[in-house]
Amino acid sequence: MPRPPDDDLRAALLDRAVDYVCKHGLSELSLRPLAKALRTSAALLHYHFGSKDDLIAAIIEAGRARQVAAMQQLELQGDLSTAEVGRILWRAWSDARWEPLIMLFFEVYALALRDRSRFPGFLESAIEAWLRPLQATLPDPDGPRARALATVTLDGFRGFLLDLCATHDRVRIDAAVELWLAMLEHAETAPEMTRRFFPDAAS
Repeated sequence: MPRPPDDDLRAALLDRAVDYVCKHGLSELSLRPLAKALRTSAALLHYHFGSKDDLIAAIIEAGRARQVAAMQQLELQGDLSTAEVGRILWRAWSDARWEPLIMLFFEVYALALRDRSRFPGFLESAIEAWLRPLQATLPDPDGPRARALATVTLDGFRGFLLDLCATHDRVRIDAAVELWLAMLEHAETAPEMTRRFFPDAAS
């Protein structure tokens, strides 16, 4: 009988593969250069991961796991406003050390938009997996108001990250983030905004 894959070796190869893809990109990934960089063989990669698309799916999932683990370390629970949550997230994820992983996320996002079948479930989980923890920081986290505020936070946050990856204009973007957070804070606390957009939540 063939020997089953070594889980520890697979995990080590996958961790290094994520680092490689963050540096070199995903769109032109080839197994032979990847195997050479990982000091292994293309045959061993096939053995542990299956097809190239299976390996790519594993790399994407491992990259997301890094993001989720980092987010879980942030102090997002408690009586925080949406603006405070956004400020914590921006300080954490705009750090230069996360840029390769952020760029990988945007690369996969664009590829999935062009061909959803290539990365099944990625686009849906790329939204929902982040909305849930953001909603959990808000009052009435299961209500429509919390979901809308979490959506504004997530979408704005990703837009600023995309701008930062493209331009590295830290001063301009930091100022824009603070303006965005101030507007977000007003939208969250102003009674007239609550009555207009969330009449069921108005007291």
